[in-house]
Parts: sequence; C-alpha cells; structure tokens
Amino acid sequence: MTINLRLDINGTSHALAVEPRVTLLDALREHLVLTGTKKGCDQGQCGACTVHIDGKRVLACLTLAAQAEGRQVTTIEGLAGADGGLHPVQAAFLEHDAFQCGYCTPGQIMSGVACIREGHTGSDSEIREYMSGNLCRCGAHNSIVAAVREAAEMAR
Repeated sequence: MTINLRLDINGTSHALAVEPRVTLLDALREHLVLTGTKKGCDQGQCGACTVHIDGKRVLACLTLAAQAEGRQVTTIEGLAGADGGLHPVQAAFLEHDAFQCGYCTPGQIMSGVACIREGHTGSDSEIREYMSGNLCRCGAHNSIVAAVREAAEMAR
C-alpha cells in the first residue's frame, strides 16, 4: 500500500508515492536524492538527520514523511542563498574548521541555525546545551560552538 504525498522541500514541491511508514529521512535520501541529510543512528540519538519543518528543528529519522505534508521542510541543501552563497553558519563552520570527518556537519549546521533563530546563543554553555542533541564523534565540539557563536554575533 502506498500513499500520495506532496512535500515542499527547500521551496520546491515534490509529489511522492510512498509506504505510510516511510520516514522523512528516507523520503529525502532515497526518493528525492537529497543526500545531505545524513542517516546516523536512525533512532533519534545523534542528530545527523536534523532538518527544519516550518522553521523548527526536527529529527527526520523520527518523523514520518506524511507528517511533513503541507509544511515547509528545509534541508542542508536549502540553506544556501539564491545566489549560491553560503549561509553564515556554513561559512563560520568553514572558518572555524568545525568538522573533521564531516558526517555530522549537516545536522550540526541545521541545529546551529535553529539555535541562533531560537535565541539560545547567550554563552558557550547555552550553545552547548541547545546543541547537545547533535553528536560529533570526532570531537570538534569546541570549534562547532565557536562557529555558532560567531554566526550569532554576525546575525545581531
């Protein structure tokens, strides 16, 4: 059995026919070939699959694709400006070398953008707290916090 969905991903509408149990993560990666969103633990524990729905961060591995119908979904591919320029958080990640293997980077960036939007950048400890759902196994957390702090300062 399949259901027909219309998902608005990064400002583009996509028609999909998927099984009702398909997660947003699998719809993005396997059906729409938007592979920037990573599948890490597939259990909602690592944050590698963080995307935004209606401007709020969610874990795509714990969200059914059907739950996103009629809502605005933004993935890492949708952060760049219309001119192709990097989002300020993406640029700050490059400047601070806030990645090592890079696997967690898309989820970290998406969470960092939300952290700034939510106003949780008053201190490094506050950034760490609100970014705690995103794990980096390589240990780049200090650089990630520095990148989010700098991007937040630029946004002010």
